[in-house]
Order: sequence, then structure tokens, then C-alpha cells
Amino acid sequence: MSAGLKGMRLAVIGGDDRELYLIPELQKQGAYIVGVGFEKASPISGMTLVPSLEHAVGQVDVLLFPLFGTDERGEVKAKYSDSPIILNKKVLEAIPAHVPLFIGFARSALKSEADNLGIQLVETAKLNELAILNSIPSAEGAIQMAMEATTITIHGSNSFVLGLGRCGWTLARMLQGIGARVTGVARKPSDLARAVEMGLQAVDFAELKDEIGHAEIIFNTVPDLILNPMMLDNVARDAVIVDLASRPGGTDFEYARSLGIKALLAPGLPGTVAPKTAGRILAHIYPQLILRHLTTVNATCKVEV
Repeated sequence: MSAGLKGMRLAVIGGDDRELYLIPELQKQGAYIVGVGFEKASPISGMTLVPSLEHAVGQVDVLLFPLFGTDERGEVKAKYSDSPIILNKKVLEAIPAHVPLFIGFARSALKSEADNLGIQLVETAKLNELAILNSIPSAEGAIQMAMEATTITIHGSNSFVLGLGRCGWTLARMLQGIGARVTGVARKPSDLARAVEMGLQAVDFAELKDEIGHAEIIFNTVPDLILNPMMLDNVARDAVIVDLASRPGGTDFEYARSLGIKALLAPGLPGTVAPKTAGRILAHIYPQLILRHLTTVNATCKVEV
């Protein structure tokens, strides 16, 4: 494997099982890894474990945070950490100007603070090269959840995919491949045209309220409140909803429960259903992003000088 990261010091902070596969892959590419939040994980050969973010930021070239980012308080999800990991202003102020911070989703407060402090913040989850590959385990996991939650087969089911983005297209294709009658719901005329070309039933979001009653399984990929009370009133009570949108999802879950509709929130599926594959996807994409970003930054600095 290429040693494109040789000599680079990378901090891998928190995360879940996919980071356990990511770290050795980065090491194979020559990176020296500083780990934050892996006290409860099995020891990873060659990784230096430090007790806090503050200990890491001053001794690395790049900071790698999980794809799901942080919660409202700045806490980083860390499955194997002994204590909370908080990305707060104190930590941000300690990050050297030359050290980029890679994170899946950055909340508006983090973006604002990073901008104020001149921190190089790189959001990764929405990048095509990562999102498209991640859509594979996401789609497989969503279908697995639907299989476990329904009393019918996916084959022959009326399955609706809300949102034909990078994950939605993969999901629609997989469902179609196992025999579901797939309805793709989108706003863009080009997406609706592509759905027809693929042999899907195409429905505009403006018409969804009138059509959703036919759905037996609903997969939502849109991070807006699409399945609100008005929409849910038209959903069959024995339908199953699998919501893949980032928290809090695009479903009014409380109202769905009051109607007796089974609705499941399914964020972060790659790290849950296929952490080895998800970790290898990150290990394939991150080095390209890191090298591209550092090259751009160095070139900019030379021009400014």
C-alpha cells in the first residue's frame, strides 16, 4: 500500500468501531497515530494514546473527528472513551494555525468559532467521494432494519424512497434489485426523469401527501421534517419507516408512535452494520483529502509570502 502519509502525525478522536479499522489502515500508509478516546478498546499496535484533546492538538499535523461530528454541547461521540470528549472554545483556541480539523458534520456554532479563530475546518460527510461510497453500507443497513421490522418481504413491497440524493439512489437501486416496487420521491425534474428511466415510480414531493398511503415501507433520506403530522396522517398504520437522515431525522417520531406507526431512526449505519468496510472507505478517502488540503494550504502560504 502507498505510504503517502509517511511522517504525518494524525490525531484520531473518538468515533465507533469503524475507527478501529481506520487506524491500522492509516498506519500502513505511513501515518503516526495519536488516539483520543480509545481507553476501552483493545490496544492498537503503534498508536499513542493520550488522555485528552488538549494533549493531542499541539503534537499532530491533522485532527480527524468522527463523521457524526459533535452534539449541541460540543461532545464527540466516542464509544471506547472512559470520559466525555468535548470540543469547546478552549480546545479550539489551542489548535495551531497550520493544523486542519476534519469533521463529518460541523454545527453552525463550531463553524462560526472556527472561522473567528482562523481554524482550517474541513467538513467531510457531504463530499461526493465519501458520501457515495458510504451510501452502500447505509443502504444495506436500512434494508436490514426494514426486513427485521416488517411482517412482509422486501420483494414485492411498495417501498418509497424519500429523497433521491447520493444515498437515495443507492437505496432505490438495491431495493429494485431485490424485487421491491420502488417509488422515488424528489423535487428536481431531472431526478424524477432519472427515476422513470430506472423503472421506478416517480413522485414529486408536492404530490407525496396523496401517494404516501400506498407505501408499506418508507425510507427517508431528507434531513428536514418531511414526515410531519399532516403527512403521517396519510401513512398506513402498519407501514414501517426507516429514517436515515442525520439526527433528529425527518420524522415526527412521537406523533408516529401515537398513531401506532413503527418509525426507526437510523443514523450512522455504516459504523453499525459494516464497520470494517466503513473504516476502509475512510482510509481510502482521508489520505487524498489530507494531502490535497495540505498541498493547497502550502501553496497559498507560498503565494502570500
